[in-house]
Amino acid sequence: MELRHLRYFVAVAEELHFGRAAERLRIAQPALSRQIQSLEHELQVPLLFRNRRRVQMTTAGRVFLERARLILSRVEDAVQAAQRSGHGTTGSLNLGFVGSATYDVLPAVLRAFQQAAPQVELTLWEMPVQAQLEALLEKRIDVGLIRIPLKTDGLVYRTVLREPLLAALPSSHRLARAPGLHLAALAGEPFVLYPSHPRPSWTEFVVGLCQSAGFEPNIVQRTVEIQTTLSLVAAGIGISIVPACVAKIPRNDVVYRRLVGLKTRTELMVACREQESSPVVHTFLEVISQVQRSRSLVAGRRIWHGTPPTLESP
Repeated sequence: MELRHLRYFVAVAEELHFGRAAERLRIAQPALSRQIQSLEHELQVPLLFRNRRRVQMTTAGRVFLERARLILSRVEDAVQAAQRSGHGTTGSLNLGFVGSATYDVLPAVLRAFQQAAPQVELTLWEMPVQAQLEALLEKRIDVGLIRIPLKTDGLVYRTVLREPLLAALPSSHRLARAPGLHLAALAGEPFVLYPSHPRPSWTEFVVGLCQSAGFEPNIVQRTVEIQTTLSLVAAGIGISIVPACVAKIPRNDVVYRRLVGLKTRTELMVACREQESSPVVHTFLEVISQVQRSRSLVAGRRIWHGTPPTLESP
């Protein structure tokens, strides 16, 4: 017995007419009659009563129709599930991200991904960069959104967003009214930054900028989350250097000032395993590309650092 026998029988049972069923199935009526006869012979029970005037189902035919419809429905479900999985629209995805990604890119990407793959189970993990790299290698997460990555064998990166840096100051700070600041103007100020290890780190990046401007930053407090950093800035504990996206969620107690003459930009990057074979991961990467194109986040610069992941044949 083949699935086509079930489809043929269901069509005849629903039409109760071999001619109409044959038209519906787009096969010749004599061929359809032979297939139904073959099915009845295999089952060793008549499913249909037919004469020149009408076609009727037998009791066995009505029972078989119910089961045949159920089988065909489950087969269709299996086909659709396989297609969704192969197209990357079902399954699961573990996404790591740095806190600053939540201020701009991440919400837009999550909205687009939800529309593209609503049946994918998405789990989000806010993690430092080094923790994300380790989690990617250990396959605890599938994709990461990171800054200042360390070149790591087996991982590849692509720029998602390039943005300038801002000085975050308490609203009562003496420099808060300035439209822009030279980085050197912050010499002697107390800084709120992050732990220096593991490297590379945001603190290492900022310290390097300050040294290039001629001073060593006075780090008075270290935190691991950007919201905590901003709260400490608001409390007057110190100042900080943050990506421009942070200013998109304004606070009354913190002001952001552009750093005049500083050409350095920070990059938010998407990271994944090299030669990634998961269709869900590729769907997510394509969604990020679509968000980039729609918002011109990188002005046409979508470059993989390392060998781009390719979808391998199963």
